[in-house]
Amino acid sequence: MVLPLWSDTQVFLDGDGGFSVTSGGETRIFKPISVQTMWAVLQELHRACEDAARGGHIPGGAALGWARGYAAALRSEQSCLNEWRAMADLESVRPASPPPLRPGAPELSEQTVRALLRDVMASADLESVTSKEVREELERRTGHSLAQHKDFIDNEMLLVLAQMDRPSRVFPHLYLGSEWNAANLEELQQNRVTHILNVAREIDNFFPALFTYMNVRVYDEETAQLLPHWNDTFLFLSRVRASGGRALVHCRMGLSRSAATVLAYAMKEFGWSLERALRHVRHCRPGAMPNPGFMRQLDFYQGILRASRHSTMWEPRAAEPQPQGDEGGAAPSPQSPEDGTVPGVLGSSPRPRISLCAVMRSISQLEPPEPPELPEEPLSEKVFAAAEAPAGSGGSPTAASPRARPSSRPRWVPRQCSLDGGPAPEDGGSAHGHAPTGR
Repeated sequence: MVLPLWSDTQVFLDGDGGFSVTSGGETRIFKPISVQTMWAVLQELHRACEDAARGGHIPGGAALGWARGYAAALRSEQSCLNEWRAMADLESVRPASPPPLRPGAPELSEQTVRALLRDVMASADLESVTSKEVREELERRTGHSLAQHKDFIDNEMLLVLAQMDRPSRVFPHLYLGSEWNAANLEELQQNRVTHILNVAREIDNFFPALFTYMNVRVYDEETAQLLPHWNDTFLFLSRVRASGGRALVHCRMGLSRSAATVLAYAMKEFGWSLERALRHVRHCRPGAMPNPGFMRQLDFYQGILRASRHSTMWEPRAAEPQPQGDEGGAAPSPQSPEDGTVPGVLGSSPRPRISLCAVMRSISQLEPPEPPELPEEPLSEKVFAAAEAPAGSGGSPTAASPRARPSSRPRWVPRQCSLDGGPAPEDGGSAHGHAPTGR
């Protein structure tokens, strides 16, 4: 299949992870195989459309003449080509008629669907689960048919995925994030990161000339052993805090290996129980979910720490850093606990198709969020006494490295979209988020 993307290209979400692309009078239908694939493809597609618009690629012009050679080389059977050329109005525009709701069933609100969707996606393997499977799980939990709202669900999934692309500021000196965050030089510089703790066997150090790295080379497997590394990672992160720097701790998705390592650090640095550390980390990064093997190691580590407080044989902790700087409260988390928008009701009337351009415009600049309130017992001031490193100070990245991996996709920060594809009212709150890619 060959489809040149001209300046008039339009992309519409069709529901269940599908979307249609119209360019130069031709339309193609796409059905990504997983949620993660849908997110990656739509980002690249949006970037290509913006490039075509900026470059003035007029339909039929010479700018994409090289694509004709590929089109001429097509040898696929016509039946296969027809799958790409299916009429969008037959597959997308006309919604299927849902069965009537059961008598007395309560109305289903947008806010309810959003909350359930976040929960489903936090526990799903985004590399393999499809949009349809996510919708079916939502239907199972709500007891309602959502076939008529497939495009709304896809739109909300994009917002959640965009939120997961942002690192979570767990403490003033510590961010928890993903491979994407570790490869995004602009974001690292903006967050004034000086050190990076890479807790992944399969991910390279992208900017070794610009940041101080530490590596824990393990896979996200229940049999992998993280516990032997936690004393070294604790010392590494303690030095970052003492020097007034900032660290990014990451694995592939920032949910399992790196989350477990941050939990271990918090337990030892602040004397927290595993339960309290888990509550705080999940408050800052709701999707954090170490695999069962790492949770068992954390429970064992908790016992070691408790015993060490009553034993002089345990290795002493790193020297406590002196409180500096002006940070005296909980670090703001990119993810707000709840979007706070006025709940709407999922109606049955036809709605306009959701344009990818409109969605991506809504995933735009985010104002600094309010600091999150901890569910219980506020943190002591010494937890947040890390000094702020001055911009451009030692160890801070100041220029792009020749080894810097170019960003494979643009960054967007989400705001809630209403059912008609437009932004939610200004006083309705905004969604802030994180980043993903493999636990």
